[in-house]
Amino acid sequence: MVENVYKEIDGKSVLEGITFNLQEGDFTCLTGPSGCGKTTLLRLAAGLTQPSGGRICLNGSRTGTRPDSGYVFQEGALFPWLTAAQNVAFGLNLRGVPPEETKQRVQDALEMVELKGFENYYPKELSGGMRMRAALARVLVYQPKLILMDEPFAALDSRTRNKLQSDMVDLWQRLRPTILMVTHNIDEAVYLGNKIIVLSGQPGRVVEEIEVTMERPRDRTERSFGLIRKHVLSLLGE
Repeated sequence: MVENVYKEIDGKSVLEGITFNLQEGDFTCLTGPSGCGKTTLLRLAAGLTQPSGGRICLNGSRTGTRPDSGYVFQEGALFPWLTAAQNVAFGLNLRGVPPEETKQRVQDALEMVELKGFENYYPKELSGGMRMRAALARVLVYQPKLILMDEPFAALDSRTRNKLQSDMVDLWQRLRPTILMVTHNIDEAVYLGNKIIVLSGQPGRVVEEIEVTMERPRDRTERSFGLIRKHVLSLLGE
C-alpha cells in the first residue's frame, strides 16, 4: 500500500498525496509524463530516500526496511571490472554467504535469465540485453519478494526489449515476486502489468489505477490491448 505519500525536494513539491494498492504478487507498472516523480517514488519504495509524508508498505512492512527486495537500475549499473558471475555474487559476498551456496545461487540466477555460459564475460563483452539480464540476475540471486525496476528496457532496441518483456513475465509467473516498475512505454505497461498506475505532471498525483485483466501471454495486436493503450494515452493527454 502506498498511502498519502508526499515528497518535497529543495522546497518544491514533487509528489502529492500518492495512494494506491501495492499488494503481494502484483506486477504494477508506474507511468506518467517526464518529470512527474516516477523514479522518485521508486526510490522512496526502495528506502533510498524518505517521504516528506505518508508511508509505503507491503504486508504491513515498510518497503525500505525489507532485506528481501532488489532494485534494477535503468542502466544496469554493473561493475565493469567484474565478470557477470562476479557481479551477481557481489552482494552475497558482502553478506557473508558461504562460497558454495553463493556459487550455486549465482548459477541458478544466471540460468534463470538465460546467461548460462556467459559467467566469465565482462560487461563490455555483453550486449545491452545481456547486461540487463545480468543486472536482473544480480537481484534474483537474493530471491526477493519485492523487485523495483526503473525503466530497465528503455535503452534497448525493440526486438530485444520485447523478448526481455516476455521473459520478465515468465519469471514473474514462476517466482511471483511483487514488482513495481517505472516505464515511459505505454505498450510495455499494458503488456507487463496486471496493474497500471498513471501519474499526472509534476507534482505527481495518481490520475487513475487501472486493472489489466487480459490473459497472458498478451497479444499486442488485440483490440482489448489497443483500447487499454488508448485509454492510458488519453489520461496522459496524448
